Amino acid sequence: MENLGCVVLAAGYGKRFGGNKLTAALDGRSLILRSLETVPSEHFSSIVVVTQYPEVLKLAGEFHFAAILNDKPELGLSRSLQLGLTEVRNCEAVCFQVSDQPLLRRESVAALCDFWRESPKKLAALGHGGVRGNPCIFPSEFFPELMALTGDIGGAAVIRRHEDVLRLLEVPAKELWDVDTPQALDEAAHILTPEGKA
Repeated sequence: MENLGCVVLAAGYGKRFGGNKLTAALDGRSLILRSLETVPSEHFSSIVVVTQYPEVLKLAGEFHFAAILNDKPELGLSRSLQLGLTEVRNCEAVCFQVSDQPLLRRESVAALCDFWRESPKKLAALGHGGVRGNPCIFPSEFFPELMALTGDIGGAAVIRRHEDVLRLLEVPAKELWDVDTPQALDEAAHILTPEGKA
């Protein structure tokens, strides 16, 4: 099995949300808890959570995931991405997951890992209707470009340069829903099934 790493990005300020959205609850479970629950650990040789929040560091430890403190989150998304990538740099590829997709299913992330393994030299991401979402998997040949990013720029900038080698795995639109505002969290609650599961 290919050596695949996973980086969970959980260091944002949540400015549009009005604070640390990762602790906001949806159906009784915080966004960060829901995010870590979607990581199919059996598919990854290394898993690291990058965050500026002590409570997230603690929770990552409860999942037996490595955790890195981003002590300079003001440098933007690129800083978290690079801290995580440095931790898993010996992997053949890395899967970047964000922490604000509360309706993402663990099974979909596992399917993405299998999907990438069909063409391990290509970029792979979840998508819906031809529109890319997260998570995304980057083979190691793209690591230098990721490490060269600056400011509040993430892997999307690298993907845009290489869309000819991007493969999308179709999932329901709700799984790609990201929560940036309290209103979006309310809408996510309405999307949940009556059983409270995505």
